[in-house]
Amino acid sequence: MPEPFGFDVPVDRHGTWCTQWDYVEDRFGVPGLLPFTISDMDFETAPAVLAALRGRLDHGVLGYSRWRQADFLSAIVDWYGERHATDVDPESIVYGPSVIYQVGRLLRLWSRPGDGVVVHTPAYDAFPKTVAAHERRLLRCPLGDWTELERLLGLPDTAVLLLCSPHNPTGHVWTEAELDRLAALCARYGVAVISDEIHSDLAHPPYVHRPWSLHGGREGRWAVVSSASKSFNIPALTGSYGIFGDPATRDAYLRDLKEADGLSSPAVLSLVGHIAAYREGAPWLEALGTYLRGNLQLVADRLNTAFPSLNWAPPQAGYLAWIDVRPLGVDDEALQRELIETQKVAIMPGTAYGSSGHLRLNVGCPRAKAERGVTALVEAVRAIQPT
Repeated sequence: MPEPFGFDVPVDRHGTWCTQWDYVEDRFGVPGLLPFTISDMDFETAPAVLAALRGRLDHGVLGYSRWRQADFLSAIVDWYGERHATDVDPESIVYGPSVIYQVGRLLRLWSRPGDGVVVHTPAYDAFPKTVAAHERRLLRCPLGDWTELERLLGLPDTAVLLLCSPHNPTGHVWTEAELDRLAALCARYGVAVISDEIHSDLAHPPYVHRPWSLHGGREGRWAVVSSASKSFNIPALTGSYGIFGDPATRDAYLRDLKEADGLSSPAVLSLVGHIAAYREGAPWLEALGTYLRGNLQLVADRLNTAFPSLNWAPPQAGYLAWIDVRPLGVDDEALQRELIETQKVAIMPGTAYGSSGHLRLNVGCPRAKAERGVTALVEAVRAIQPT
């Protein structure tokens, strides 16, 4: 039976100003590589989203708009209630042009230059850049090292835990017990929490995403920042939203959004896309999850057949295969040269996320492309692996 949403059908993204395809040379130095890089997908978004966008464009007027209106807010509230079993107060919701914009604004509200910001490593590469750009001090904590985490949170100038939930690039889904433990530590040391939950809708069963709002208390210095952009593949529409636990922070953020940055009028197509995704996109999202799990299992089967010592398991969330190649004894730079020069593919090196000996392979794509990517990786490793 053909896949009902056409995930197997390639979409030519060349010539669309596409970061992943048209600008692969910027990062890898060579044009024309087959990319498995930036975390967007090669699929068309949900038909319901496309239909809503076309309908809004057919109206023909694209004037200033408002995000603080019932359609947008209720779509978020209902989505969290239905998908994450979480009650969200619509008064706690804010709009932002992007998740990282919200992170930056919250860092300014909750810390001062020189203060420490704790980030789990390996880390989404935008986190260190954002922390540095705001003149805060990045405190790296290896994922799973609770002793080091408590030490860093307990430092006198640590102000914020910048959490990625689910975690990028590893795809780890935080358990209820882990989130409770994080919340207790942050409360003990008076550390604010920014929880980037942009991958939350892509947790793979039996793993279940739990929003930080379930752990931070009804009010407090915590914020969930998210968007439909990852799960429905609409990042080019821009736009995000936040759920803030502290009313004073919310008021200060909205004042900065409007008066300091002049960004309170949202991208209207982003609102339309979010509303349609959350109101009508669930069947597409469920089918997407099934398809992505098939791609990730393909990667596991091919890698573990070729290299049993890897014993690689698919991530708990998302479409990014985080692969530890250290057991294979290959050199990072030699592997990248072989992938680029011989296999003609672009796969993100783990060093981009602060972790050598790893790769991040994006398989949010038709299965034939995913197969080409993992085949290229296997052949590249075999070509350079010590005998």
